Amino acid sequence: MASAVGVVPPATTTMGGETKVVERTDYLNLPCPVPYEEIHREALMSLKPELFEGMRFDFTRGLNQKFSLSHSVFMGPMEVPSQSTEAIKIPTAHYEFGANFLDPKLMLVGRILTDGRLNARLKCDLSDNLTLKGNAQLTNEPHMSHGMVNFDYKGTDYRTQFQLGNGALFGASYIQSVTPHLSLGSEVFWAGQHRKSGIGFAARYNTDKMVATGQVASTGMVALSYVQKVSEKVSLASDFMYNYMSRDVTASFGYDYILRQCRLRGKIDSNGCTAAFLEERLNMGLNFILSAEIDHMKKDYKFGFGLTVGE
Repeated sequence: MASAVGVVPPATTTMGGETKVVERTDYLNLPCPVPYEEIHREALMSLKPELFEGMRFDFTRGLNQKFSLSHSVFMGPMEVPSQSTEAIKIPTAHYEFGANFLDPKLMLVGRILTDGRLNARLKCDLSDNLTLKGNAQLTNEPHMSHGMVNFDYKGTDYRTQFQLGNGALFGASYIQSVTPHLSLGSEVFWAGQHRKSGIGFAARYNTDKMVATGQVASTGMVALSYVQKVSEKVSLASDFMYNYMSRDVTASFGYDYILRQCRLRGKIDSNGCTAAFLEERLNMGLNFILSAEIDHMKKDYKFGFGLTVGE
């Protein structure tokens, strides 16, 4: 005989001679929430596209179903830190060679650049619920190399993560679904090299049409975001960032418009910075990219175009 554990029958109410069915929440079968570090992912997709300045060319060739090689060329200015309010840029160019191994339970990605930087990423499913993630960057510059390992455990209605990084960095997070649409979470971290620690809390409410998130941390950060899905192809997003220690406040509004052959994303923030990012599919495996960012206050204007060949 089939088990009825976890099944909550709907309740019925009678009003004015009419019977209405009221759905009850089954708290034993709540959905699994998104990872704590990804609670703002829908807003970031619209508000923070991969903007660049200059020319970019990316070519990817698959050798078989699991292994592929990539080549990337970039030419454009690089912004250097300065005391001036205006941006100072120097011309630069580099070539990047990459190798990718993709398997249902294992992903390996490596990149090496002509300036000596080496980037590596790893994702391995140790079991159906436990995933190991790692990333590292090696460079010739002193104190700029870093690495991090992340263990992600996925439960039925919760997720927990544990992080280890160089510089005696330790972090842990936990997020729990409390209703079918609401999830609450918290995180702690300790940076031993800098003798700093912190704790944070977050909430996320999502439906089929909208996502609202809020996050606060002892480091001074307060982050709020809201995404409204207008249709299957159009989404509107906004966020509010506040640091109660430095008193910095930034608010932004963005959009994400998906057409049949292209995708257009853009934003404008309270500092007067406007950005747009266009991905146009010219043919199967051939994409054209346009990027633009205008900051009138800093007198910083960035324009870029690129071509992506291969999937």
